[in-house]
Amino acid sequence: MPIFEYVCAECGQPFEELVFSTRPLGEVTCPACNSKDVTRKISTFASRLSGGSAFSSGSSSSSSCSPVGSV
Repeated sequence: MPIFEYVCAECGQPFEELVFSTRPLGEVTCPACNSKDVTRKISTFASRLSGGSAFSSGSSSSSSCSPVGSV
C-alpha cells in the first residue's frame, strides 16, 4: 500500500494519503476542506542499497580512504 502525495485544487493544501491499489482517485478527499477535487503530485522516493547511502541515485563511487596518520 503506497503513500501518495496530493494537493487540493480548492484550498491548495498538500497532503499524503495511504491508498489501496483498488481505490479510485475520486474517493480521496482533502483533510482540510473535504473537497474531492484533488490531484496526485509526482514525487520521488529514496532507497537504500547495500553498502550505499540512505539517499542513492543509483550511481556509486568507491574511494580508498586511509585514516589520518597511517601510511
